[in-house]
Amino acid sequence: MEYNHQSLEKKWQQFWAEHNTFKPAGTTDKPKYYVLDMFPYPSGAGLHVGHPLGYIASDIFSRYKRLKGFNVLHPMGYDSFGLPAEQYAIQTGQHPSVTTEANIARYREQLDNIGFSYDWSREVRTSEPDYYKWTQWIFMQLFNAWYSNETDKAESIDNLIERFKTSGSEGIHAVCDEDVLTFTAAEWNGFSEEEQQRELLKYRLAYLRESTVNWCAALGTVLANDEVINGVSERGGYPVEQKKMMQWSMRITAYADRLLRGLDTVDWPEPLVEMQRNWIGKSIGASVKFPLPQLDTDIEVFTTRVDTIFGVSFIVLAPEHELVDSLTTDDQRSEIESYKERTAKKSELDRMADTKTVSGAFTGSYAKHPLTGTDVPIWIADYVLAGYGTGAVMAVPSGDQRDYVFAKHFNLPIIPISDAQNIEEEADPTKDGRYINSDFINGMTYIEAVPALIERLEELRLGKAKINYRMRDAIFGRQRYWGEPVPVYFKDGLPYLIKEEELPLLLPEVDKYLPTETGEPPLGRAEGWKYQGKYEHELSTMPGWAGSSWYWFRYMDPTNKESFASKEAVDYWKAVDLYIGGSEHATGHLLYSRFWNKVLKDLGYHNEEEPFKKLINQGMIQGRSNFVYRVLDEEGKGTNVFVSYGLKDKYKTIPLHVDVNIVYNDVLDTEKFKAFRPDFADAEFVLENGKYICGNEVEKMSKSKFNVVNPDDIIEAYGADTLRLYEMFLGPLEQSKPWNTNGIEGVYKFLRKVWRLFHDAQGNFGVSGEEPTKAEYKALHKIIKKVEEDIERFSFNTSVSAFMICVNELTDLKCNKHKILQDLIIVLQPYAPHIAEELWALLGNEAGTISYASYPVFNPEYLVESEFAYPVSVNGKMKMNLPLALDLDPNAVEETVLANADVQRYLDGKAVKKVIFVKGKIINIVV
Repeated sequence: MEYNHQSLEKKWQQFWAEHNTFKPAGTTDKPKYYVLDMFPYPSGAGLHVGHPLGYIASDIFSRYKRLKGFNVLHPMGYDSFGLPAEQYAIQTGQHPSVTTEANIARYREQLDNIGFSYDWSREVRTSEPDYYKWTQWIFMQLFNAWYSNETDKAESIDNLIERFKTSGSEGIHAVCDEDVLTFTAAEWNGFSEEEQQRELLKYRLAYLRESTVNWCAALGTVLANDEVINGVSERGGYPVEQKKMMQWSMRITAYADRLLRGLDTVDWPEPLVEMQRNWIGKSIGASVKFPLPQLDTDIEVFTTRVDTIFGVSFIVLAPEHELVDSLTTDDQRSEIESYKERTAKKSELDRMADTKTVSGAFTGSYAKHPLTGTDVPIWIADYVLAGYGTGAVMAVPSGDQRDYVFAKHFNLPIIPISDAQNIEEEADPTKDGRYINSDFINGMTYIEAVPALIERLEELRLGKAKINYRMRDAIFGRQRYWGEPVPVYFKDGLPYLIKEEELPLLLPEVDKYLPTETGEPPLGRAEGWKYQGKYEHELSTMPGWAGSSWYWFRYMDPTNKESFASKEAVDYWKAVDLYIGGSEHATGHLLYSRFWNKVLKDLGYHNEEEPFKKLINQGMIQGRSNFVYRVLDEEGKGTNVFVSYGLKDKYKTIPLHVDVNIVYNDVLDTEKFKAFRPDFADAEFVLENGKYICGNEVEKMSKSKFNVVNPDDIIEAYGADTLRLYEMFLGPLEQSKPWNTNGIEGVYKFLRKVWRLFHDAQGNFGVSGEEPTKAEYKALHKIIKKVEEDIERFSFNTSVSAFMICVNELTDLKCNKHKILQDLIIVLQPYAPHIAEELWALLGNEAGTISYASYPVFNPEYLVESEFAYPVSVNGKMKMNLPLALDLDPNAVEETVLANADVQRYLDGKAVKKVIFVKGKIINIVV
């Protein structure tokens, strides 16, 4: 019987599906292990060979953990709301759910073909009402929560209301908006419902606020910073402007410090941890108020260098700052309005990135310096952003290069503040020397000056020490159709939650998936969609990250209709033990997931501070493109002649991408090329040694480069087990590497070699019950030890090499012993599960039980060398090797050597003077 991967793999995939082979036990005495892949978005293109890399690694680890006695949860589902399906719906009028369903079916087919050990009974889809009911429910928990700095956690909004009723706002230490009111209990109780709800909105973890956003009118939605490139939308290239809108936000800033602290408790790649630290951006400094007597208010700035306050020569506000209009004098009005209009056309990312352009406008107004009382001119400039810090900067040109360039450009004062500064050519931000031109801190060092300044500012009530974070609250809304409806209605312009028993709030039907003619989001097209027939629903939908910010919980208990997951399930599975996915989610999904996890913990729904204990970022499998070389004529026009790679330098040529699937070991199938490019059906080929050799280059895998390799094609030709082994064999999991189909034949041959260990020359199954030899046990136990060590440290590529060596050794030993081969396929099973299942059953075991067999126990005794092939020399000249037991004493060695017939032949009857013996090294006979 020959190894037939096609029939064999389909057989076992069907068996696993019918028997729910990988469904974990409920609560059990076994230790649990939760392995998770990052939620995929099912695109219409399906999977290429780069996509399954992380999935294969997580599947190997899951299968290995089952063999080690763990109750393994390894689920899969789909992040199925999102923009691509909606864009297709806009173009075709087809409901996004239809596209999404087709894409999921394609993904599922491909995933099944690769043989993953997912528990498909737990599949979830974020766009299913049974799922997004709980996404909406979590939104409700956030809306009904506030963050107490006293307890350092989220609490129910009912607790806050009770405190307001009994003691007013006194003693409330909360993360909240800056403009909260101060009131007594009596005043609170005297507020109208509208006044109370308006004030509570300033405390809620999910709240409405006017925010500056990237608005794309053509797409009819707000875009994230990374969706805007050079002032236009990444998708479509439409103009984007900065616009103030009422937007839902999540108060993730309340958790900034806990999000930072949590990074010290997880096993994540350091570059990813550093990205999160930088994104959160903790800064220790001071909040300083610059009085505005003319408006009876202040400009508040945050600075990490309060020691430079006497070097302030101007203040810069973001063009969107709320005080700009009030501060602008009539003389400066047109200039300021013009500047604001120009700034609105730039994205925040562009404004931050452009460090060369110097621009700004003077408001005509002045603030008072908090310590000297002198007038400080107030400017606006696009390098200050409304959403970062307070949207205002105290400019110190002598200590900050951007301020220095601005001051030079607009001829503003540059005040030296340290006796160590050299500011002739550029700013000097160092903290060296002692202060000058700095009033009461003159002569002090940095260490001495900071506390003195903080103390003085606090005495004047114009400043205080403060910790600031770069991270901003997360905007939580999309003006699109295909997303979770927000479970909110509006009364008197204020948001109220619908009743919990009314969940899920379903997406209504609309005639088009475009904004309304009056600019409302697509949900505004839904006829009669009102709460209780009279109140307006929220017309924005939740952002793409909503459903993926809690999905690991739903896998624990996916059919629960009473809660997002039962207490028993959550208490048992706890957190994800191993999470594998791409590094592109470092500051989006992973931050939001950690945030929601902490909120749910604070509110008593589970006990884990961090959701993902260990995280691995898999590298990218890049494409390996192939090129043909089209010959150009004397005028530089393309001809119908193509020259092989090695001859191209003899001609004037232009390279063209060619489909890698018609190239084999860089040799082009010229007939298939003509079919691939019908415009070259009559092409001529200049060959090398009868072959057309293509050039190659490593690039990103994409359709436009014709270098996409479909895993279905690989599986058809070589099998899923070959694909799994080969993807691991390409290199370390975390590193990027090029796909090259040229090497896959060797892996396929390896599997056929494994198959032949169990079959005789005629293809008949034949395994011996004889006791293995020491050499056979040694080969087996080397691989048992190697694979266990490799998997535990996620070094899957080195295991594949070790398997090949082991099988070669057993083949050379002509090993067909049951004791050896059964343990070998248990060790191989995580990597190549289909062939392992088949051989396991052929060995007489119950079908399907290999997944829960015990991983073989490594016995170090089998690796201890019991004999050594001693080089035997006569008078220092090497004659032969003689295997001898290592535990022989010198007398026994001498006796055995001299009794050997071959040794006697080399001695040729000469008398032996002495035998020199070095244990484990040499034997030298002196004659």
